[in-house]
Amino acid sequence: MSSVAEAVEKLRELVAREPIKTLAEAFQNAGFELALVGGPVRDAFLGREVHDFDFTTSARPDEIEKLVRPLAKAVWDVGRDFGTIAAQIGTDIFEITTYRADAYDGSSRKPEVAFGDSLEADLERRDFTMNAMALTLPALQLVDPFGGLEDLLALSLTTPVAPEVSFGDDPLRMMRAARFSSQLSARIAPATAEAMVAMAPRIADISAERVRDELVKILSSTNPRPGLEALVDSGIAEFVLPELPALRLETDEHAHHKDVYQHTLTVVEQAIDEERRRTPDADPDVVLRMASLLHDIGKPATRRFEGGAVTFYHHDVVGAKLAKKRLRALRFDNDTIDAVARLIELHLRFFGYADQAWSDSAVRRYVRDAGDQLSRLHILVRADVTTRNRRKADRLSFAYDDLEARIAELSEQEELGKIRPDLDGEAIMRILGISPGREVGEAYRFLLEMRLDEGELGEDEATRRLKSWWANR
Repeated sequence: MSSVAEAVEKLRELVAREPIKTLAEAFQNAGFELALVGGPVRDAFLGREVHDFDFTTSARPDEIEKLVRPLAKAVWDVGRDFGTIAAQIGTDIFEITTYRADAYDGSSRKPEVAFGDSLEADLERRDFTMNAMALTLPALQLVDPFGGLEDLLALSLTTPVAPEVSFGDDPLRMMRAARFSSQLSARIAPATAEAMVAMAPRIADISAERVRDELVKILSSTNPRPGLEALVDSGIAEFVLPELPALRLETDEHAHHKDVYQHTLTVVEQAIDEERRRTPDADPDVVLRMASLLHDIGKPATRRFEGGAVTFYHHDVVGAKLAKKRLRALRFDNDTIDAVARLIELHLRFFGYADQAWSDSAVRRYVRDAGDQLSRLHILVRADVTTRNRRKADRLSFAYDDLEARIAELSEQEELGKIRPDLDGEAIMRILGISPGREVGEAYRFLLEMRLDEGELGEDEATRRLKSWWANR
C-alpha cells in the first residue's frame, strides 16, 4: 500500500494530465463540480494501477453529454436514467455520473433514481467508506467525510451510514463486501458482518443477473476463498447458492469422511494455482472455477452409510444436473452451463485409471467425451486431489501425468480431438441403400464405437463391418 502522501501525489499527477485536465476545465468553466470518485481513488492509495476513471458531477446527464461531446471521439449512454454518460477521450474511457441520492423502496429489485445536489450526499450513498472518497477537480482536494482513508489503511469494510441502512438501500452491497474481502484481502468489520447475517434474506430482492455478476467477480479474484466463506457464514449463500453451504455435511461418528465444504474450497484454490501455472497470462477461467466450486454438490443427495463407511455413488451425475438447474436460475449463458455440467459429470472418470491403466479405447473415449473441455478437465481432476497422504497424492499425480502423456501420443497419431467414424452419413446411406432417418444415426454410432475401440480401420474394412452389422442387427 502506498503512503498517504505518495498516493495523493499519484492522484494529482494522474488528473493533471490530458485529457482529464481539459475535461475538468470544461466542467469548471460551465459552472459544474467534477470529482474523481470511488475505485480509482481507492486503488491509488492501495498502490494499484488505475485504469478505470469514474467521475461524479453536479451536472445532469444532458449537460454532461453537451460538455463532453466536443472533446470526445465517442459518447454513449451507460444508463442515462441513472445519470451515467460514458465517453472516449483520446485513448481513455471515462464514466461520468450525476450526483445520486437514490434508494431501494424495499419491494423493487431496482433503485428509485433520484439525483442529488452535493458531493457529500453522493458519497454517503456509496457502499463502503473506502469507496466513498473523492478528489475534486481541478482543485485537487481530497474529500473523505466518512473516514474512508482510515478504513482503507486498516483494510476494514465499513459502510458510510449504518450498515442496515446501506444494505437496505441496496442489498447487493452485502455480496460486494464478500467480493472485496477476496479482491482486496479486506476484513469485514464486525458491525458490517452482523448486518449481513441479519439482512441476508434481503438478497432475494436483487435480480439474478446482478447476483450472478457479483459471484463471477468473487470467483475471478486472486483468492476467492474469503468471499465464498463470507457468503456462507453470513447466510447469504443460502439464498443465492444454497448448494455450497449444503456441503457442510454432518460427520457420522462411525463413518468418517472428509469435510466436503472445506475440500471444495481447497479444490477451487488448487484449480486456480494450476490454471495460472498452465496459462499465466490468461484471464481468470470462470467456467473452470465454477466447476471446481460445484463439482461435489451432488454429494449431500447421494450420501449413504454402508458398513461403517460413507458413499456418494453417482454424485457426479446428480451434481451435473443440480449445477445446470442452479446456473440457469442465476441466468448464466447456455455455453457456460453446458461446460460446467460436463466437467462435473466427468470429474470422477479418471480415478479408475490410477488403479488400472486404460486401453487406448478408454483413452479415446475420455477425450471424446471431454471434447473442448479437456484442458479444463485436466486441471479439475488434478485439483480434486486434496488428500494429506503424500504417497496417495503422488500416485494419483503420476497416474495423471501418464494419462496426459498417452493422450498427447494418441492425439499426435490420430488427432483425437477430431475423431470421426471411417464412413460419414452420406457413405452409410449409399452403402446400405437407406434414406436419412434413425437407422443412419444407429449405423453412425456403431462405426464410432468401433473407431474408438480399435482406431482407424480404413474405408474397406469399415464397409465390410457395416454390412455385417446391418445384416445381423
